[in-house]
Amino acid sequence: MQVEAYAGEEMVLNMGPQHPSTHGVLRLELETDGEIVKKVTPHIGYLHRCFEKHAENIDYPGVIPFCDRMDYIASMNNSLGYALTVEKLMEIEVNERVQTLRVLMAELNRIASHLLSIGTYAMDIGSFTPFLHCFREREKVLDLFEWVCGARLLYNYNWVGGVSHDIPSGFVKKTSEFLDQLEPVIAEMDKLLSYNKIFIERTAKVGIINKDLAESFNVTGPNLRGSGIQWDLRKEEPYCSYETYDFEVPIGSGQFGPVGSCWDRYYVRVREMEQSIKLSRQALDRLPEGDVHEMVPRRVKPPKGEIYDRTETPRGELGYYVISNGGLIPFRVKVKSPCFTVLSVLPAIAQGGMVADIIAIIGSIDIVMGEIDR
Repeated sequence: MQVEAYAGEEMVLNMGPQHPSTHGVLRLELETDGEIVKKVTPHIGYLHRCFEKHAENIDYPGVIPFCDRMDYIASMNNSLGYALTVEKLMEIEVNERVQTLRVLMAELNRIASHLLSIGTYAMDIGSFTPFLHCFREREKVLDLFEWVCGARLLYNYNWVGGVSHDIPSGFVKKTSEFLDQLEPVIAEMDKLLSYNKIFIERTAKVGIINKDLAESFNVTGPNLRGSGIQWDLRKEEPYCSYETYDFEVPIGSGQFGPVGSCWDRYYVRVREMEQSIKLSRQALDRLPEGDVHEMVPRRVKPPKGEIYDRTETPRGELGYYVISNGGLIPFRVKVKSPCFTVLSVLPAIAQGGMVADIIAIIGSIDIVMGEIDR
């Protein structure tokens, strides 16, 4: 009835590219009829910095810092995927210490990424206190990363054949203490936000991505699992010996509305932090001795060929396609971005919602524009 009442009086609104709730330089062109959104058109490309072209002009190790800068919230995960792809092409098998450290850093970065996602999402909806809690805890993860490699955001940590630095003395104890004190914070977050009546009403029946829609748009990661599909590359196509770890894959259940809502996607990330704590503890307990530079080649020079590999980052399946012509510089490096694929579903799930719902939907899919534009 509301749509009919304002028929013929459509307005085009631009949300962004400089807007705090678009989570990056994204411009959304909204065609509205009153408060109802009739159509959403995303406009991307404002952050383009030619990652794939740069990769054709620098050597294989030189690509790693550029990988960090795509999804700058999860740099450890980005460089891991690239290192694994090149190692697969060169048939390099790293030792168990390197594998364990990679799992540890990837899961700590998953925690840091989800803390940022949840904290900023709470602020988008209008709750400021959870944001402060999340960023306080995230700083502790960044302190650990700085202790290991000297950087707080862009790490250049995962190298082809190893990692840049071994962990310092006392790191295991400090990390264990952090994980122990993080668990009650997550429980507190449930009280403050997850089961908050206002938050549930703003998110539990909004932005529904059902299973068919998720599969047809190739949605991955927490966004896919929020739709009730139990798919995680750490389980389905294990790497870094993930098959030897004990952990669960949380999925959306539609507790307060249809499965695949904004609330489900948010809640999957909260539960994933608990699983990352579990994985990190196992990595700390089993950390074997070894030289982290043992398999790092003097020159990274893969044989002629091509390879595609993918890993489970905090935002979904990040894929690298590398073509080698036998030289020191890649012939091609192409990236499949989980943020790009999930952004493509936005017009389908936003149509018919309210203008305020657009904010809830954008935050729930947790995009990073650096990875979309790269």
